[in-house]
Amino acid sequence: MRRRFGQALRLGVSHDALALVQTSRWGGEAVLLAERPYAAALPDALAALLDGAGRAGWPLTIVLADDLVRLWQVTPPADSTRLADLEAAAALRFQQLYGEPAAPWQFSAGWDAARPFLAAAMPRALLGALEQGASAHKLKAVEIVPQFLGLFNRWRGALRPGAWFGVLHDGVLTLGACDRGAIAAVRAARVPEGAGAAWLAEHLDREALRLNLPAPAKLQLCGDLPPAWIGARASMLGAEAPRGWSAAAQLAVSGSAA
Repeated sequence: MRRRFGQALRLGVSHDALALVQTSRWGGEAVLLAERPYAAALPDALAALLDGAGRAGWPLTIVLADDLVRLWQVTPPADSTRLADLEAAAALRFQQLYGEPAAPWQFSAGWDAARPFLAAAMPRALLGALEQGASAHKLKAVEIVPQFLGLFNRWRGALRPGAWFGVLHDGVLTLGACDRGAIAAVRAARVPEGAGAAWLAEHLDREALRLNLPAPAKLQLCGDLPPAWIGARASMLGAEAPRGWSAAAQLAVSGSAA
């Protein structure tokens, strides 16, 4: 299919499913092109998903579910001046938090020698499979990003003073606890069935105590939010995903400006 200016593809990758969505920056709704479950052989599922797409040459953004990646805060070493110092600090903190070697993971971060920064680790094997699959179908993988980071980068300019950032996806609430305008910690928790405004308020206060931070005046959220959450304590960023879309399809359009 011939690509029009502003059109692009987005691939959502969860732990058990893939979804391919077409977007347009210049109007028009996102279109769900294909979905595919997978158990173990992701390359085979990806090939089957892309075989019938007919979008050779199109740019592709890949969004990874946050349970496939690692997110953590890094404090830069005192008097650090080199990128290598920051990378070493990130690797050391990763090993302390997760108890596993850093070699199988690819790191990305907003490297900063002056203040703590957020880092992400993505499995090298997964990245390799996705990049090879895209290349085999002549797609241009322009970005591979965890869902939380993609959404935070999209909406960080809209965050109000004293607010925290959050993502609700597939029953999991991921909080970006903010301190003086920067994310100080990332915390994820499964939301109980039927959780209402009282649960959310208690959860926010509890996490603030654990992190020794002031409780947020506002939680600004992305995702399909329970109506009871919208009010004095929480507000929604962006539009809801199309009704009836699967979690993988919703993942694909996360952070899209189209």
